Amino acid sequence: MFKDKLDIAWRKRNSLLCVGLDPDPDKIPSSVAGSDRLYLFNQHIIDATAPWVCAFKPQIAYYSAVGAEHQLGQTIDYIHKHHPGVPVILDAKRGDIGATATMYAREAFERYHADAVTVNPYMGGDTLEPFLSYADKGVFILCRTSNPGSGDIQALETPAGSIASLVARMAAERWNENDNVALVVGATYPEQIAEVRKLVGDMPLLIPGVGAQGGDLKQVLDNGLDQAGYGLLINASRSIIYAGSEKDFAQRAGAEARRLCEEINSLRR
Repeated sequence: MFKDKLDIAWRKRNSLLCVGLDPDPDKIPSSVAGSDRLYLFNQHIIDATAPWVCAFKPQIAYYSAVGAEHQLGQTIDYIHKHHPGVPVILDAKRGDIGATATMYAREAFERYHADAVTVNPYMGGDTLEPFLSYADKGVFILCRTSNPGSGDIQALETPAGSIASLVARMAAERWNENDNVALVVGATYPEQIAEVRKLVGDMPLLIPGVGAQGGDLKQVLDNGLDQAGYGLLINASRSIIYAGSEKDFAQRAGAEARRLCEEINSLRR
């Protein structure tokens, strides 16, 4: 089960840090060359940061935009082979009608062998079912995203609360029959993190928006930790993988991952 694997990673590694693998060809150091440079760059980043993470999260657009889907597959396979205790979340934000969603679920879990995937719930629960039916896989449902415009829809109020709070309730009460649901809540909205935590109990929360987007780490932890002191995957991408731009880029990424992991733990204590 995904949640079991995640729980072991949290505790064994003493880390709530998730590193996003978003390789921009224009930002990869020139020392990494060749037709498979995204994969080679990822290899170095993965090995340097793995001791400090509870998960990796590759974003599919960085691969498909440049026709490098095979390098995404290689990246995930590399993590499974060399760092098997670290779960992989495929950030794809899929959401479509049932038949198409079935293909997207097969893509995430059978083609790429991800441990979990991000999905968009705004077409309704039936579009989530193909993902949720993979009972051993995690499904991270968008709830309140970290971007400034997320409030255009997600913060709209209804008689039963905001749209985001309705998503959280449905995730906890309707969609979690296989105990494989998690939510995405942005660090830029700490009050929403607190509300969601109250609604969903110990459900895992993926928290983007710390680092480059300016989310406050202490507020995230104060509002989001579960009763055991875990429950969060705090994602950082650009601030870690581009911490250095020279030949020592991997060493610098590892150092930044360690720094952020230790900062999280110091605040968590």
